[in-house]
Amino acid sequence: MGLKLDLSKIPSYSEELGLDLSNPRDRFKWFLASVLFAKRISSVIAKKTYHQFEEEDLTTPEKILKAGWNRLVDVLDSGGYVRYDYSTASNLLNIMLEINEKYGDLEGLYRESRGPRDLEKRLQELRGIGPVGVNIFLRELRGIWEKAKPKPSKMAFQIAQRLDLKDAESYESALVRINLEYCKKGKCEKCPIQNYCKERGGIQ
Repeated sequence: MGLKLDLSKIPSYSEELGLDLSNPRDRFKWFLASVLFAKRISSVIAKKTYHQFEEEDLTTPEKILKAGWNRLVDVLDSGGYVRYDYSTASNLLNIMLEINEKYGDLEGLYRESRGPRDLEKRLQELRGIGPVGVNIFLRELRGIWEKAKPKPSKMAFQIAQRLDLKDAESYESALVRINLEYCKKGKCEKCPIQNYCKERGGIQ
């Protein structure tokens, strides 16, 4: 019980960004953030870049499309997202255009999905969205979107095994954060759940 309680205290990335995923507007904002988190880039830069989109009021498909490629690159660069600025600006424009043309909005994509796997398939059909991005987005929507039931990532399973935790799915967001922010960085002594860990060392 202690482990699960401690895991539940670890905020998800969407919570850290101040988003309420029961709100459709915030669900889209989390979708935007998920695109940023999905690249091989630090969570610190992804969060900073997302906040730049908020500051620039670029948090709807229409506003992102209206902004255009050059402005999106500037916003990405201002958040430190320089390694993937050009490709991400192009992907964002393609994604927003496809969502608007095919579904009207992100909620429309969800409504047209026939089930969990079809939802994942439709999301991955958007250019620039891969399995990692889909998992990041949907794992925090469990219990909010009925069809949001992604298989837990390998990253989450690794930590669950280390903790002898059977229910990786319910705590996936916390497990991923533990993996990225403590295990992979060798910060065992600072880990909030170190007392439950069977091993003391980073995951290879």
